[in-house]
Amino acid sequence: MKSPTSRSWKLLLLAAGTLVVVVVAPTVGSHPVSLADAFRGDPTASTILWKLRLPRVLLALLGGGLLASSGAAFQTLFRNPLAEPYTLGVASGGALGASLAFLVAGGRAGALLPVAGLAAFGGALAATFLVLLLGRRSGVGSHGLLLAGVAVALTCQALILFVQYLADATETLRMVRWMMGGLGVVGYREVLWVLPWALLTLGGLFLWRWELDLLLAGEEMAAGRGVALGRLRLIVLLLVSLGVGALVAVAGPIGFVGLIVPHLLRGWIGPGHRILLPACFLVGGGFLVLCDLGARTLLAPAELPVGIVTALLGGPFFLWVLRRRRTG
Repeated sequence: MKSPTSRSWKLLLLAAGTLVVVVVAPTVGSHPVSLADAFRGDPTASTILWKLRLPRVLLALLGGGLLASSGAAFQTLFRNPLAEPYTLGVASGGALGASLAFLVAGGRAGALLPVAGLAAFGGALAATFLVLLLGRRSGVGSHGLLLAGVAVALTCQALILFVQYLADATETLRMVRWMMGGLGVVGYREVLWVLPWALLTLGGLFLWRWELDLLLAGEEMAAGRGVALGRLRLIVLLLVSLGVGALVAVAGPIGFVGLIVPHLLRGWIGPGHRILLPACFLVGGGFLVLCDLGARTLLAPAELPVGIVTALLGGPFFLWVLRRRRTG
């Protein structure tokens, strides 16, 4: 068992590493930027750093932290290491809602960000409750919820294709590119949009950390200690749907961050959510910043959507986790 002091030092180490990544990442790219030139007021360096790269890095930090923290909560809630917003259909439901908003907006969704965010939140919440309903009706238990989530995600993907079919060529191309997941923003509008939702989700999950800790011992044990399981599920699902819906509205669905980061951190820092949730936020944010850095430098001057990079990493990791569970 890891001592509280050891875990606190590990958390500080993770915070320092994330800070280094956030400081260095904006200076790296197809056009390297010097921090000294940007602070001196060089117009090219200042524009690239302050208006293009720093907002992108901050959005990746918030988005990755949000997805990783949500994944940690879902894995505890559903008692399944493969649970995360992407595999459980939450991100796909949010993407469906946002796609409908984009279709109605007729290409003017950038001016209707709150509407797209509300639609994404509604889609994420509806998908999550549908997963819960299917799992409860089938009586397969918490492990079977993963299969229900996959089914809901596939259904949402099919409906998204139908929405794209109804759109014209320009709107369809925009939707397809958005569905790949991307963090290319100009300015801080999207960052300021995601920030309060990310803080609300992380703060809410942290407030319920003790109940999540009790759930690690099993649902019967948690219920015997006074945990209202139905209320806990409702609150966690609502918090995650709010955060993921807000992120999906601006960045599209970005998968596997919530699968990879919590799974790795539990083995190193322990399962207790008092340290695990902040650690997931830090490492998840740093991980997505690095993925986005690779997305914009691997094929420079062209850029890959960051969702492709996370999927290329997450697919093999998903299979590795399945193999470990089968072997165990």
